[in-house]
Amino acid sequence: MAAAFALPSAVKRRITGPPVIIEGNTLDADAHLLLTLAKTRPLPSHSTDPRSLAAARTNLTRTAIMMGGRPAPVHTEEISVAGADGPLRARLYVPTADTGALLVYFHGGGWVQGSIESHDAPCRLLAETSGARVISVDYRLSPEFAFPTPVHDAYAAYLDIVERADEFGADPSRIAVGGDSAGGHLSATVALRARDDGKTSPAAQLLIYPATDFHEKAPSRTTFGEGFFLTEANMNFYESSFLGTDADRLDPMVSPLRAPDVAGLPPAIVITAGFDPLRDEGEAYAARLRDNGVHVTDRRYPGFIHGFVNVLGPSAGSRAAVAEIGGMLRVLLTHPAKSPATYPPVGQQEARD
Repeated sequence: MAAAFALPSAVKRRITGPPVIIEGNTLDADAHLLLTLAKTRPLPSHSTDPRSLAAARTNLTRTAIMMGGRPAPVHTEEISVAGADGPLRARLYVPTADTGALLVYFHGGGWVQGSIESHDAPCRLLAETSGARVISVDYRLSPEFAFPTPVHDAYAAYLDIVERADEFGADPSRIAVGGDSAGGHLSATVALRARDDGKTSPAAQLLIYPATDFHEKAPSRTTFGEGFFLTEANMNFYESSFLGTDADRLDPMVSPLRAPDVAGLPPAIVITAGFDPLRDEGEAYAARLRDNGVHVTDRRYPGFIHGFVNVLGPSAGSRAAVAEIGGMLRVLLTHPAKSPATYPPVGQQEARD
């Protein structure tokens, strides 16, 4: 896989065929190559059988490690944090240029898959480039622990980390929450619940292609529902596993976009990908936050697909994107008033639009 990504662009195009252009966006060459190579692999299982689930989770972790590239050189410690019903495994990442800020990170994987190991590479790179310590939390997964357990675990972990900020070497006033996909969803729910409960609000929320709406399917779910890694079948399986039988799709802890009020939430960085089924609902949430007076830095990476933060090989454009996201977080946690002027840089807004 690494050798394939290192090939010249012309050779990659001979493997993938003509560029894919949708809505004026051109699919990134490496993303196109990854999708082409993925067609040779068996389709993922959508079974809740314990053996099938275990195999799918192991496969995701192995693939993520393979795609993660060389790990960023940050110090790590295995720790535990409080969950809703007992301790949860977690990992602390300490960057060399430590700024005293901390990011509580919740991994993606559809609330069904994903782990500390599957998201080790992006957590390392975010720590290195943001200067913030990162605590990656292994919340409990569905369908064994359906809604609201993952939401409760994320909230309990955040509150515990805030309470233990000194122990983790962090400034309690600069503790952010963040995550990708399902983890972006959990981060949004933590911010909402902390506000509503009168608890210490996160200093920022980093929402990377978050799931925000189970009530209504946005157009991008149809446009990119087949052939771009996260498929309609994947989403249906994750949704049924996570929601179980009793979840109210209008509950803000299920669909943050449907919260009656999003005013007073912490500053947000909202990241989307041009070829992602979750693109539109992520951008709708960013727009709703901004319309309600929340400071928002939003960025669409036009050529990327869902899951790009896990593709961090040395030649991958997504590695530079994740490093840039880390830079956005550094700015937001250090000089919040400057971040609207700094991001997006000149020319990026046109590319995103």
